[in-house]
Amino acid sequence: MNKAGRKGWSCTWKFKMSVVLTGTIFMVCGFGFSASGAESQVRSGQVPEQILTEQTLIQAPGSTSGQILQTPADKSQRKRMAIIIDDAGNDMKGTSEILATPVKLTLAVMPFLQTTKKDAIAAHEKGMDVIVHMPMEPNKGRPEWLGPGAITSNLTDEEVRARVEKAIDEVPYAVGMNNHMGSKITSNKRIMSIVLDVCRERGLFFVDSRTNFRSVVGELAITKNMPPVGNDIFLDDHNSKQHIRKQMDLAAKRALDNDVCVVIGHVGHTGLNTSAVVHESVSRLKGQIEFVGISDLVRDVWHWQAEPKLPTDNK
Repeated sequence: MNKAGRKGWSCTWKFKMSVVLTGTIFMVCGFGFSASGAESQVRSGQVPEQILTEQTLIQAPGSTSGQILQTPADKSQRKRMAIIIDDAGNDMKGTSEILATPVKLTLAVMPFLQTTKKDAIAAHEKGMDVIVHMPMEPNKGRPEWLGPGAITSNLTDEEVRARVEKAIDEVPYAVGMNNHMGSKITSNKRIMSIVLDVCRERGLFFVDSRTNFRSVVGELAITKNMPPVGNDIFLDDHNSKQHIRKQMDLAAKRALDNDVCVVIGHVGHTGLNTSAVVHESVSRLKGQIEFVGISDLVRDVWHWQAEPKLPTDNK
């Protein structure tokens, strides 16, 4: 090969090598940029599908690299209903039928009555939640409907506190409280602030039965770092199986649409009809809705845990 030929070949070889080197550099840099971009997406929470699938797989602690577990379903996707049954504690019609319900319910037990302790203990032994059904003055209604130890608007702060504390001590295994009647008291910030303070000190939450649309319970609970739990639907405001079934259907729809629903029924005047419809509804809705205690919703939905500051000797 002559000198000119060797020079041309050399130039061609150098050009080809430069192209190869340039391409290699771009490939390396490009990979680096891609990896850096993926890392920044992971850090910012914008995880690309090829990094994490919709259902994340995790490695079991202490397992080999080939052993994986699926993360459990999000609790918020469960459809749950908490049924609270009011007015227990006075040997009322429907009490034994409610206690025989094959799912977890919540029994609201009135204090200072003939079967207060008996009903609360029976509910607890059945695995149900127990709450204090605290008598409170209504805007309208007969005073004799209140029962002993009621909270009335003429009480001093000290008297309100004393009555709430005695009621809590009276009901074994109580984890919460709701109001019996109480349309007048639940709209009274002074009194309800004291009631909620005592509940919080004793490790109880408060469920607003919502007998008054002007209730201040929810807003006060939030200011005190308590769960703003409230009733969504009354099952038996009219005493007929047809009406109670209609209300249960409304409650089921609400649970399916909103994931949770809190409902209130009663023993006593409506007790036999209410217990019968609850039993048939539990069977009918099995597989669609999970029936839970109100404490389960307080824990899972509102993420509240009791931190009692004062002893509770009612266990």
